[in-house]
Amino acid sequence: MAAAAVPAPQPVHDVVDYNLLFDCVHCGLCLEACPTYLVARTEMDSPRGRIYLMKSLAEGALELDPWSASHLDLCLGCRGCETACPSGVHYGRLIEDARSYVETHYRRPRAERLRHWLVGQLFPHPARLRVLVAPLKLAERLGLRPVIERLAPAATRRWLELLPPLAARRPLAADALDGQEAPEAGSVVVHHGCVTQVLAASENINSERLLRRAGYRVLKLSRTGCCGALDLHAGEKARALRLARANVAALKQCGAQAIISAASGCAAAMAEYGELLKHDPQLADDAREVAARVTDLSSLLLKSNRPLGNGARWRVTYHDSCHLAHGLRVREQPRQLLRSIPGVELIEMADADLCCGSAGSYNLTQPEMSRTLARRKVDNILATAADYVVMGNPGCEFQVAGELRRRNAPVRVMHLADFLALATK
Repeated sequence: MAAAAVPAPQPVHDVVDYNLLFDCVHCGLCLEACPTYLVARTEMDSPRGRIYLMKSLAEGALELDPWSASHLDLCLGCRGCETACPSGVHYGRLIEDARSYVETHYRRPRAERLRHWLVGQLFPHPARLRVLVAPLKLAERLGLRPVIERLAPAATRRWLELLPPLAARRPLAADALDGQEAPEAGSVVVHHGCVTQVLAASENINSERLLRRAGYRVLKLSRTGCCGALDLHAGEKARALRLARANVAALKQCGAQAIISAASGCAAAMAEYGELLKHDPQLADDAREVAARVTDLSSLLLKSNRPLGNGARWRVTYHDSCHLAHGLRVREQPRQLLRSIPGVELIEMADADLCCGSAGSYNLTQPEMSRTLARRKVDNILATAADYVVMGNPGCEFQVAGELRRRNAPVRVMHLADFLALATK
């Protein structure tokens, strides 16, 4: 007599898109591409382990408790596993949905709640962030910032150390880059982001000037709001959806043929708007159209074939920002641009595409793992003996620069747009 078939487990909790979990064949090829696994060497701090965890939570076989929440929290969301995965697992979607479930169903300890609340209330809001950094900017001009950092409590000091110099960042003079526009090259808009427009405005301005010089017609948004990436990564999906809808409407109205961001995490988030808003009856089509226009600075500049260079001789290494490499799959284009500059010697670092530990607000919420990854990244940078380390994301820039400052290392950290502007001066 044949044995009765055992029914397949079914989800009892809406943790993630349950069917996506079965794309994972548990081969383990993702493990060595996962920064937290490389440090911790524990299965539950790998993509495969976290997928098991999500499945167990969905099926009710595991309780959402401090242990399970901590393993999901420790994920950087870097999506390096997606590049390594032969089965096409949509891990980025899974971890974002899992974090939304955690934020909805798990009550964090008070200190964690306060930290998450501060991140959510400050960083997606440029006006609030400007008010917050204004006193520190003044103190920096008076030469008092080192004193403030030295006297601040340890937790506050970690946050302050990540802030870039506030009084010295300026774009190059307009006449160094601005040239005649050639509208036939196409139109582009630079999404200025939230943190970037306050702490790294030169990257937006130099991106626009480089694009004009390359023959693009640069359009402007009447108002730039947060793209929603920080909220998505933090599990605040409802707020991320509101921000995504506002950005889709603004970018659609702008009419630019191409959309870029100096922050690769923002660009990757906008490139996912079609998926994020696919069930929105009013904006689904517009969201797909906007997402399809997202590209990156290096891809547009390569199309223009305008020469770069000012005769300076520099040794340069390049760090792959996670969402640029693993989200937008842009790797070779920035390197090709750098190699095209006369006098620039590009030296590849080890593990160039391994996360530096910045990961949006991760370096504020998971400082120990973040600092470990920053040390590893800077070790690899220093091994190249480069004069500059170039990257495509301001968060990575702040993270790496902070670790270099702690070591008094002479290497200069620059966003690709700022370095190209310097190399064209």
